[in-house]
Amino acid sequence: MTTTINFRDKHLETIFTKVQNGERLSLEDGLAMYATNDFISLGKMAHYVQQQKSGDAVYFVLNRKIEPTNICVLSCKFCDFATKKGKPNAYEMTTEEILSKLSDELHEVHITGGMPADWEWERYLNILRDIKKHFPNIDIKAFTAIEIDFFHKKFHLPIEEVLRQLVDVGLRTMPGGGAEVFSERVRRLLFNQKIGAKVWLDIHRTAHKMGIPTNCTLLYGHIETLEERIIHLLKLRELQDETNGFLSFIPLAFQPGDTNIKPRSQYTSAIDDLKTIAISRLMLDNIPHIKAYWVMLTEEVASVALNFGADDMDGTVGEERIAHDAGAISPMKLAKEQIVKIIRDAGKIPVERDIYYNPLNIFSENVIGKIPYLNATPFYNSMEKQQFKILPIAPRRMGELAKKNQIDAGLFSLVDFLQQENSFELLNGCIATRDQVKSVMLFSNFVWEDLQGKKIGITDETATSVQLLKVLLEKKYKVKAQFERMHSGVNDYSKYDAVLLIGDTALQAKHHNYFGYELVFDLAKEWYEWQKLPFVFAVWAMKKNLSGEKKETLKVILQHSMENGEDNLETIGLLHGKAIGLTKEEIVEYLQGFNYHLGEREKEAMKVFKFLMEREREKVVE
Repeated sequence: MTTTINFRDKHLETIFTKVQNGERLSLEDGLAMYATNDFISLGKMAHYVQQQKSGDAVYFVLNRKIEPTNICVLSCKFCDFATKKGKPNAYEMTTEEILSKLSDELHEVHITGGMPADWEWERYLNILRDIKKHFPNIDIKAFTAIEIDFFHKKFHLPIEEVLRQLVDVGLRTMPGGGAEVFSERVRRLLFNQKIGAKVWLDIHRTAHKMGIPTNCTLLYGHIETLEERIIHLLKLRELQDETNGFLSFIPLAFQPGDTNIKPRSQYTSAIDDLKTIAISRLMLDNIPHIKAYWVMLTEEVASVALNFGADDMDGTVGEERIAHDAGAISPMKLAKEQIVKIIRDAGKIPVERDIYYNPLNIFSENVIGKIPYLNATPFYNSMEKQQFKILPIAPRRMGELAKKNQIDAGLFSLVDFLQQENSFELLNGCIATRDQVKSVMLFSNFVWEDLQGKKIGITDETATSVQLLKVLLEKKYKVKAQFERMHSGVNDYSKYDAVLLIGDTALQAKHHNYFGYELVFDLAKEWYEWQKLPFVFAVWAMKKNLSGEKKETLKVILQHSMENGEDNLETIGLLHGKAIGLTKEEIVEYLQGFNYHLGEREKEAMKVFKFLMEREREKVVE
């Protein structure tokens, strides 16, 4: 994808060249972007990066914010929410009151609040335990690093034990609050009772290593300097390089309220808010999502932010007290229909998600699904969208949306296509291997024959690779193992005897030996040695009920993209591959190992694999 920007600020032109070449932006680059008056060009730069990462998707979640109490042992100067026990505005919610705020249609509950001196540890555990008991389908995002540190000190538990017990009763992810700004100067002046940068980062590092994804934040617009803002972003980027555990970054505009803090102005300006969103997207090249938190930005600014680098609107939220006690002027509740309208009006695809950013529903027509892995770049690198929009999505999730009739066309995982082939028309493109794939890998502490009864973690991203693994184990090696589906993002791999990974994650893991497994098996190579056939992992298909005009348009788009991709294999994947740590030579060798045309041998391989899967299903039924 190419983007032409008519820069008025030549400093930005230099920075954008670095972005297009996959080079890291520096502190000086960040300050230059804040200093620019070429506001529109800055937004276009961020939108370019957003398109690379998220296509036309903008995410939201049906969620509820719960703050169980505002009683707090701390007295931070910038906080209008917290109070002391016995004060007229103090409150403490019972578990019954908390449960009354939830409903079955929600996907996420977000829990943060004050830290009272007299609550017992079991009370916190029971809140999460009771939520999961009454609403098993709601994922829990709870407790900032400040609260985790408070639990650690008050209840004399190691950080790892605090997190382990919370996970045992339902915790799935952690919010990013409490980071404020990583400046010791600001901490001493505004929140000297709170943890500083080192402890906050250490707690999130520990969570990531335990398989708990988290979010991260920046509170800006008070007494911090622009340099302190950029240094904060650089520290987050550095930890993400180490752990890859952050799901999203949320810039939080400071709401002064009655704190007596005198910021540069009563509220951050829309320009400052949008600049911060854009600069965050450009600086944080390794964090997947940037959130336009409408609760603090207002609906209007958040909608513009969707073309300034943001790809997430948060959610319906419900009763959010902390920001509003500090004077936030956004509506207290934003309905799903309104969020969908805001995203559509911005020219984007509204994507309802779960807590891990897995798409659940999309609210748009004319959508092409895009597998966001290096091996698919030959198809999508030069794709002309015309009347279609592009949705980057993991193969398994694409298949699930196709079952709901929400995807018009795409590169479908083979198993998903076979399950729905009566509804889809097969096209010429595919991702097939000749004798090895290098990115569908089983990382194991045991040889195949010794995996009998062992616990294997299987990626959440694919249906085909999982079925291929089962066929190899049970048909080729006569082995039955236990399978456990992992979630997207970070996981605690130490609890598995082996793990199946695909795509860029598998490439990185094999390249860097991330997880310490003794053996690595290439599933395509195992298949080829057994069947002497290529393996087809994904095929291009489109809905049969599309109009004739749309079908012809799609065929032309795909044909052009395939020709361009195959003619430029040595260049098209360079930025993508560089981002996951591969050299130019490794990228080219990897892409040249695929066949992108669906020929007779590929079709024969599909039939053999389908037969083996059906035999296995018949055996299970018997």
